[in-house]
Amino acid sequence: MLTADLGPGTWATFTTRAGGLSEDPYASLNLGAGVGDDPAAVARNRGRLAQAADAPVAFIRQVHGSEVFHWDAQAVPPLGEEPVADVVVSTTPGTAVAVLVADCVPVLLAGPGGVAAVHAGRKGVLADVVPTAVAALAEAEVPVTHAAIGPAICGRCYEVPDQLRSQAADQLPELWSTTSWGTPALDLAAGVRAQLGDAGITQIDHHPVCTLEDERFFSYRRSGVCGRFAGVARLS
Repeated sequence: MLTADLGPGTWATFTTRAGGLSEDPYASLNLGAGVGDDPAAVARNRGRLAQAADAPVAFIRQVHGSEVFHWDAQAVPPLGEEPVADVVVSTTPGTAVAVLVADCVPVLLAGPGGVAAVHAGRKGVLADVVPTAVAALAEAEVPVTHAAIGPAICGRCYEVPDQLRSQAADQLPELWSTTSWGTPALDLAAGVRAQLGDAGITQIDHHPVCTLEDERFFSYRRSGVCGRFAGVARLS
């Protein structure tokens, strides 16, 4: 796991593939319930994560949108019955929230009295999922002071059609990138950093690890069928 700094009163991490019970092609700490893995293995993997977090962990069913789920000490949604959202927020001490990724950007947010986990893929970034999450915490009277950006496919590897790059960069110029082999690309992490900056957040712990290049992490672009790793934040 990669420790993330979200400031005082929080615990945060980005998991890796290591330390779980799933078998290939999901080996080994697959936390995703909708990718074809054995549900029993996923449940046990999530149990291991809850042990590491020393708290129940709430997951969501992500759809590349910007819906927000507020989770505050309810029962953890059963495996496969997670609420549909791309942001999960908690303002209850002793609870943890998580998002799942395998190339998209996992973003964790925190401020006095609250945390959020954000699934920021291309569609989500363009749908302002990160500003939406910041606003959701503000509505809960939690001013965001810290953010963490986890491993994701980098701007040197995320190849896209030229028209898509142009359209995305028209909306968020920081997304514009070029692959290491000279073709159009998007830099999602750069876009997320820009949105965090626009929200006035300067304490950003960025883990600039490319999931396509680093086999410690699941990557859909690299493997097709694969598991999902998580960004997790707990309010102490």
